[in-house]
Amino acid sequence: MTPFDYARAESVADAVSRAGAVGAKYLGGGTNLVDLMREDIEHPQSLIDVTPVGQSIELRGDGGILIGAGAKNTAVASDRNVRKLYPMLARAILAGASAQIRNMATVGGNILQRTRCLYFYDEVAHCNKREPGSGCDALEGFNRYHAILGASPACIATHPSDMCVALAALDAVVHLQGAEGTRSLKLVDLHRLPGDRPDLETALKPGELITAVALPPLAFAKRSTYRKVRDRASYAFALVSVAAAIEVEAGTVKNLRLALGGVAHKPWRAFVAEESLRGQPATEASFRAAAERELAPANGLKHNAFKIELAKRTMVATLVSLTATGDRT
Repeated sequence: MTPFDYARAESVADAVSRAGAVGAKYLGGGTNLVDLMREDIEHPQSLIDVTPVGQSIELRGDGGILIGAGAKNTAVASDRNVRKLYPMLARAILAGASAQIRNMATVGGNILQRTRCLYFYDEVAHCNKREPGSGCDALEGFNRYHAILGASPACIATHPSDMCVALAALDAVVHLQGAEGTRSLKLVDLHRLPGDRPDLETALKPGELITAVALPPLAFAKRSTYRKVRDRASYAFALVSVAAAIEVEAGTVKNLRLALGGVAHKPWRAFVAEESLRGQPATEASFRAAAERELAPANGLKHNAFKIELAKRTMVATLVSLTATGDRT
């Protein structure tokens, strides 16, 4: 591990001011960054500990929730208001990691964990994320877990976060502070698709710090869930996951939110499926037709082509379950 300096920020302003140093990185729970430092992939010259910053989980006056970026994943998943108003988020976090990791991981750190695959960790493999321009060995290698949507010849890795899939479905807004001041960004716009620069993973400006995540009021999100399909039950990354919330009136889909995990370089908001389902009968046939439209651009490789059909079936099964059982709290 490369030697580094360490400083504990006393406030957001203090953290941002320290971030101007060359090679500085923010440190939350460290469950991803420290791991990458041990693997000799990340080499920060200084770490700015932001764990004391913004740990509250507050119910807002409009009925939404504001979550501090320093809040631990365990705290969010166990929060009474989160479980009541946005059950998909609590379930996504619980599906994402062991209790030990959830106790350490922060909301901001979870959002900013690196999009990666096994080849990213392999120092002898060609990986454009680790070394831009070197190539991508996953294209012709073992690509069972890799992307079927939004990928490029430069990278087919998938974003690992379960929490972010739920946040994408819930129209979450990320609050940021940097040297130029504050701004807000929709979570669906925060992460980038790989294009020809997969090493550039987010739309953050240099030194910007996530300070909070806002969940807007969404009454029908009380009828929501998160379903994760994986190779083993014990905290594996998703082959496919679905975050879904749906509102049905007189047998017709009035509104819904859908997002997919395990299928793309970023949490994949299923806008096409959402649009095609509004105003349609809340039936398995309608759900299947919407899933077909959403996955129409999907591209399977040697080992992951099965994920296309798996994603469709998981979307349908999730929506059928929600509409058949009512509120799942």
